[in-house]
Amino acid sequence: MAVFFDDEAERKIRALWRRLDQAGVPSLAKHPNGRWAPRVTFAAAKQIPRKTRDLLKDELRTLAIPNLWLSNLGTFPDTENVLMLGAVVDNELLAVHSAIHDVLAGRVQSPQAYFMPGSWTPHCTLTQGVDHHQLVEGFAAVHPVDRIEARVEHVGIVDTQTAEVEIIK
Repeated sequence: MAVFFDDEAERKIRALWRRLDQAGVPSLAKHPNGRWAPRVTFAAAKQIPRKTRDLLKDELRTLAIPNLWLSNLGTFPDTENVLMLGAVVDNELLAVHSAIHDVLAGRVQSPQAYFMPGSWTPHCTLTQGVDHHQLVEGFAAVHPVDRIEARVEHVGIVDTQTAEVEIIK
């Protein structure tokens, strides 16, 4: 489950993707399915059943998702090198994240640990799966980054194989 941004924030992130591509670092703009959109993922699992999606829609009607302030350029230790733009974390954002996971708990197949409460680093991925040299070049290509205020335009369930998005709010 991910949140997608307003046009201005998306335009700014796509500009960062272009800077990476121009530096020879493959951004997510070049994702193999060609339809990758800037986003912050709140939860990921192998499968989210229809009944659970409906419960999530109901819960999202009661939640106000705050604007995200994307300003922390960084990486994570992962099996793939990831360059990301991290969101400023506050109690409101964590409360929304926790409420979403309360709905998903015990109802999804193979939840991904990186997105669970206590482990989650809210971020928008700029590039992933690059070698160490490309990671360094990518950081240099986009640093410094101006803070991006991202208004959440919609929330969706993303099929990571096809990039199809089911809008749920």
